[in-house]
Amino acid sequence: MVSTIEMKKLSSKNIVSPKGFKAAGIHCGIKHKKKDLAILVSEVPASVAGVFTTNAVQAAPIKVTKEVVYATKKMQAMIVNSGNANACTGKQGLADAYEMQQLAAQKLGIDSELIGVASTGVIGEIMKMEPIQKGIELLIPDSKLENGIDFAQAIMTTDTVMKNTTYATVIDGKEVLVSGSAKGSGMIEPNMATMLGFITTDANIESDELQKALSSVTDCTFNSITVDGDTSTNDTVIVMANGLAGNESLTPAHPEWENFYTVLRLVAEDLAKSIARDGEGATKLIEVEVDGAISDEEARKIAKTVVGSPLVKTAVFGCDANWGRIIAAVGYSGAHVDPEKITIKIGGATMVENGEPIKFSEEELIEILKQHEVKIYVSLEVGEGRGFAWGCDLTYDYVQINASYRS
Repeated sequence: MVSTIEMKKLSSKNIVSPKGFKAAGIHCGIKHKKKDLAILVSEVPASVAGVFTTNAVQAAPIKVTKEVVYATKKMQAMIVNSGNANACTGKQGLADAYEMQQLAAQKLGIDSELIGVASTGVIGEIMKMEPIQKGIELLIPDSKLENGIDFAQAIMTTDTVMKNTTYATVIDGKEVLVSGSAKGSGMIEPNMATMLGFITTDANIESDELQKALSSVTDCTFNSITVDGDTSTNDTVIVMANGLAGNESLTPAHPEWENFYTVLRLVAEDLAKSIARDGEGATKLIEVEVDGAISDEEARKIAKTVVGSPLVKTAVFGCDANWGRIIAAVGYSGAHVDPEKITIKIGGATMVENGEPIKFSEEELIEILKQHEVKIYVSLEVGEGRGFAWGCDLTYDYVQINASYRS
């Protein structure tokens, strides 16, 4: 028997809202003024899952965290800094990442093998360890809402807004919460992005099942966003599940598995869309929906190609209903298409139907393209596949931000 999916989005909740989680975020001196050091702690060792950058060049903290995720398979805390990526820093960078892990272990009085490390910021600069050493001592994790806010602020780099979301569901009669915080604004081309994502849940689930769920969810969320086509060295998404909700252990055979999987996907999707919306210099979120593809994978591939096209992105920025750029991106995506069956809509207005151009009102399309969220729909009619991708427009400010990133 399959249960009816029960879930709700909760406001005024964040990463510390699931039972047994605490966090803190402070300014320790890596950045000039803003918060730059954060910690996330579970009261008990939690099941853990992680997905990481596919870039062949990977930052030192990823090596440390992968050992926890794949070898220990339990995690109780994450220590995170912003302002320095600790990437391309050689043996010294790896030693510094392990030192961060050890210092956090001493601070919390737990085994260092239960602590993950994440860093984000400028690549190629040796980490300033003195502020981190002093800062870890000053961290006071708590479960107050403000502590979750401090955590979200401390992991930001060029982000303009915090990225938080929480959903609740019911499993075995127990309320289960899934919450997430993320950072990401530029170098966003999954798999995955210059992004860090942290998801907490009080659900009871073993690490292997959690890993399968996260990997599946990642394909249709974090791996479906793009801002500028660059893949970072530090991308990390971590899920910690401490089991304190008290439900029976979750597997796909559990009658309420879909409740958990759905809220996990919704949290990941919210974070992914908020990253795309906050792309450096962005003024608009672009959503591309593709249906009628050979497969879901091909649909996502086409959607991501369209939303990642610099010409599509600049057309949206300039409120130019240039559908030729969209159909060109569909064509060079590498997916199977039949040009005579393609239909394209922008915000509900049809531009192309079955491969034929349709007359449309320029004035109507300009008004549609002026909105903060722009929806592009592509129908292929060659299969049953459906997929989404999210991105943002490409603006003058993107160039200005990245031309002076280290200044």
